[in-house]
Amino acid sequence: MNRFVIGDIHGAHRALLQCLQRAHFKYETDLLIALGDVCDGWPETRQAVDELLKIKNLKFILGNHDYLTLQWMQFGLKHEEWLDQGGPATLQSYNEIAIEAHKNFFEGAYPYLIIENTLFVHAGFNPLKRIEEQSLEQFLWDRTLARIAIDFYNKGIEAPLTVYDEVYIGHTPIGLGRPLHACGIWLMDTGAGWSGVLSLMNIDTKEVFTSDPVPSLYPGVTGRKQANR
Repeated sequence: MNRFVIGDIHGAHRALLQCLQRAHFKYETDLLIALGDVCDGWPETRQAVDELLKIKNLKFILGNHDYLTLQWMQFGLKHEEWLDQGGPATLQSYNEIAIEAHKNFFEGAYPYLIIENTLFVHAGFNPLKRIEEQSLEQFLWDRTLARIAIDFYNKGIEAPLTVYDEVYIGHTPIGLGRPLHACGIWLMDTGAGWSGVLSLMNIDTKEVFTSDPVPSLYPGVTGRKQANR
C-alpha cells in the first residue's frame, strides 16, 4: 500500500483527478490522507467529494471551509464569512440541496490524525500544549505554526518545532508550486483555491504529483477571494 497526503482541493475536482492519475493512485489499496478544505472556490465541490468517497482507504481531516459547509448542511446556516470566501460555488454545485451521504462524510471527518508519531491537521496547533487539550478552532484556523515554519525556512533555520517526527498541514497557501518543508513541518496547500496548483505527495518517498495550474482547468471561472482566516 502506498501512502499519500493531499492539500486543500477547494472544489477543483479536475485538479484532484490529475493528481490521482499522475500518481497512479490505486483506489482499492492505497491510503489517502486529505488535509481538509475540499469545499469552496472552484465549481465542483460535490464532484470532488464524490471522488474522495470512491477511495477505500481515505482519512479526511476537517477544514474550516468544510466546517462552514457542514453548518449549512446540518442547520441551513449560511455564514457571511462562508458566502464571502467561496461558499456560493459550493451551494451551486449542490443546487442548494444537501446530500445526506456528504453530510455524513463531513460529520465523520477527523479533527486531526496521528500515525506513527506523524501528525496531520488542517491549519495548525499549539506545539507547547498537549494536542488533546486543544480546540477544534485551533485545528481549523490557527496559522501560527505555519508562519513560524515559513519564517524559519526563509532564514535557513532548521530546528524541531514539535514533538512529532513530521507534521502535515494545509490551510496556508504556499506559492512555490510545490509543498514547503521546514523544521519537520510540511505545508501542503500550494494554492489550488487561487491561481496555484493542487499537490499530492507520497508520504514515504516524498515524491510530489501536482495538477496543472487550476485556473487553466476552469477557463472563465474565478476561484475564491483571499481569506484573512
